Amino acid sequence: MESVSPNYDYSTESYSTEDYPDEDLCHLDPNPTEVLTQSYIHSIICAFGLIGNALVIVTYIFYKRTKTMTDVYLFNVAVADQIFVVALPFIIYNEQHNWLMGLVACKILRSAYSVNLYSGMLLLACISGDRYIAIVQARRTFGARSRSLIYSRIICLAVWLFAVALTLPTLIYTKRFEESSLGSDTETVMCQMSFSKNETAKLMKVLVPSLQMAIGFLLPLVIMVFCYSSIMWTLLRTQSNQRHKAVRVVMAVVVVFIMCHLPYNVTLLSHTMSLFKERSCDVEKIKLRVLAISRSIAYLHCCLNPILYAFIGVKFRSHFCQIIKDLWCFGKKHLYSSSRVTSDFCVSGVKPSSDGSNNMSSFSA
Repeated sequence: MESVSPNYDYSTESYSTEDYPDEDLCHLDPNPTEVLTQSYIHSIICAFGLIGNALVIVTYIFYKRTKTMTDVYLFNVAVADQIFVVALPFIIYNEQHNWLMGLVACKILRSAYSVNLYSGMLLLACISGDRYIAIVQARRTFGARSRSLIYSRIICLAVWLFAVALTLPTLIYTKRFEESSLGSDTETVMCQMSFSKNETAKLMKVLVPSLQMAIGFLLPLVIMVFCYSSIMWTLLRTQSNQRHKAVRVVMAVVVVFIMCHLPYNVTLLSHTMSLFKERSCDVEKIKLRVLAISRSIAYLHCCLNPILYAFIGVKFRSHFCQIIKDLWCFGKKHLYSSSRVTSDFCVSGVKPSSDGSNNMSSFSA
């Protein structure tokens, strides 16, 4: 049976046999069918993510405005997801064309997911904390939340800076390099984390995935479970039909979060724990395949965030309908520019929302 050398580089998903010349080479490159399937899946995620998050961003800029802390957090979540889904097609293109865009693009594109992961997950935790304060601690904070908009912007800035700081190892150690295939004159261009010192490699192999699991998954999960459990307990004690609908929305938020991110983080944990052990080549191939599939499922959360955190609200749905009407209206205006009726109808298009929002607006079905 083939075995895998202990000097496996986690980030490159390849194995070095230079120190083990007598061992058989373990080929871990995915087959073309897997690459093509993954490209199609990522393209679908990119398309839906671009549309959904763009609608959220447009709604907050031109229609709804950001009047509450949750609005500020939702807007920043959409921006974080949009950054990643914009980078995703460039990642797909470069992976299939030997990273033609160069080293700078290699570093930025590889760092895009990390920034999205940390900022997006921490912002979702902020949303759950804000909902907890608004619903569970409503009496204690009554009248104070309208004056806390500046604090939410400061918190978002801190989250972004923290996310960038946690991404620095990926940005610094990601390199574009050529790797020769055994028994072939062809060279494959890679864009992965690479280390010149063995001590640095050992540290980063554990540090990067550990931070991703701890701060990008476990910390937001603990906060969300605590806050949303308290919210559900509070809502179930009321007799409001609207609030009982909100309980189902809360359940959907938690379940979707766990379903998207738990498989990838469990696989990543298992993968990290076995980095410095000798592994079977066949088992490692299966692990990497599962890791790739679960990573795509985690990417899917970028498409679902707009639905879960924005479009589920009654007021947000009304703004979304207004966007569709305005797009239809302006389309007719350009098509029939001579029609005065169409032109007059379009004047009432973009209007910021002037009605206040209550504590349940983000969870109303």
